[in-house]
Amino acid sequence: MSYQQGHGQQHYYAPPPPPPPGLQQHQQLGQAPQAGSPPQQSDSGEFPGGNFNISHRDTNAVLNLNLQQGATVRSKSGAMIHMSGSIQLSGKVKFSVKKLFTGSEMSESTYTGPGRVALGPTLFGDIITLRVDGQQPWTIGKDAFLACTADVTKETKTQGLGKSLFSGEDLFVYRLGGHGIMWLTSFGAVDRLDLQPGEQHIVDNGHLVAWSCDYRVEKAGGGSMGAMKTGEGLVCRFTGPGSVYVQTRNMDEFDSYIKAHSGGGGGY
Repeated sequence: MSYQQGHGQQHYYAPPPPPPPGLQQHQQLGQAPQAGSPPQQSDSGEFPGGNFNISHRDTNAVLNLNLQQGATVRSKSGAMIHMSGSIQLSGKVKFSVKKLFTGSEMSESTYTGPGRVALGPTLFGDIITLRVDGQQPWTIGKDAFLACTADVTKETKTQGLGKSLFSGEDLFVYRLGGHGIMWLTSFGAVDRLDLQPGEQHIVDNGHLVAWSCDYRVEKAGGGSMGAMKTGEGLVCRFTGPGSVYVQTRNMDEFDSYIKAHSGGGGGY
């Protein structure tokens, strides 16, 4: 298993010597890293019709986009921080019964160039650049979506009642398709786990952002007593091949902390 922490990648073996000057490239987090590749960052890049960079990482990340004439990018509603006067902003409502009952986003904002756009997530955290090529079956939680290029699609899928109740994700999640770039948001920083075929890894249910491999839900520690002793609840056991993005903070735990310290009940 390779382990990508923060903006770079760290393997469980001695790192290779750095590449010659001029050969270093930005690694997009949606692509599996090459074996033996050095630590790299993915703060900027290009796409048909524009380019982007991510600033103020890890806790106050901002996605800065430069769009050429006629180029478009879609985002979740309310993500825009500022934009050029030449940008055309339009909204689209996508109604469905699934979205009505699950609380999923029923509207998106579309930005058409030329000009600059700055987008930001709601919570403190990072922004992940995910390359979508139609080959790897990426799935994301509904709260992870920030923005995407024009040819990326996200379809609402059911993941089964059992997994939705116990994995920390909703009954309906997004299955990605098409080609281009999607930008995801996290609560806290993000680590990536790349699993080999048959390799297993356990992730706490409140830390999932995106995944491209199968998983099953089980109790932490192998039973109810173990879960009580370790302070953990239910977890997801992922099986490779594939990758899992995890966020370093848990929204449910944070919500309990706020309630416990504001007189709103909750607690641990």
